[in-house]
Amino acid sequence: MGVAKPLDLPFDPIARAAQIWQRRFGPSDAMAAVTSIMRAQQILLAELDGVLRPHGLTFARYEALVLLTFSRAGALPLGVIGQRLMVHPTSVTNIIDRLEQQGLVTRQPNPADGRGKLAEITEQGRAAVGGATADLMATRFGMGGYGSGELGQLFTLLRGLRVAAGDFPPGAGAGPPGEGRRVST
Repeated sequence: MGVAKPLDLPFDPIARAAQIWQRRFGPSDAMAAVTSIMRAQQILLAELDGVLRPHGLTFARYEALVLLTFSRAGALPLGVIGQRLMVHPTSVTNIIDRLEQQGLVTRQPNPADGRGKLAEITEQGRAAVGGATADLMATRFGMGGYGSGELGQLFTLLRGLRVAAGDFPPGAGAGPPGEGRRVST
């Protein structure tokens, strides 16, 4: 399974950059935190895409399929998919195009909007989600080095950034996942 290629450096390059930043520009805590998040994203995407590759999926396509399985009818308008996945409409179109080429989704007319289309998951798509989810769960989504408490803390810390960016209001669905709340699509 794919993992980002280890850098095998004899030092932490982000910590070193933070020291230099501190001397040249001033406080480095925000720069070091952002740089660490960006590197973590690279590592996680490489690992998750490696886990998903045998299923013919990328993480973006997997997320779209999971979203469709969460919907009551197994189908959603493309605009809703983009909104829920927080991606540009062009990205949604590309994701759905690839999934459709693979036979994992079909496009259907949207009965609520004569011009719009729905993406609908196929049985083959449901099977792909099942296998991919089992593999991702086995690797704890690349977060196996963290306990549940640490993951909850990380979620809470990053949630503040998402609230500040205007993704959703501060009180919406507060608390880390896994507390038995029902989530609807």
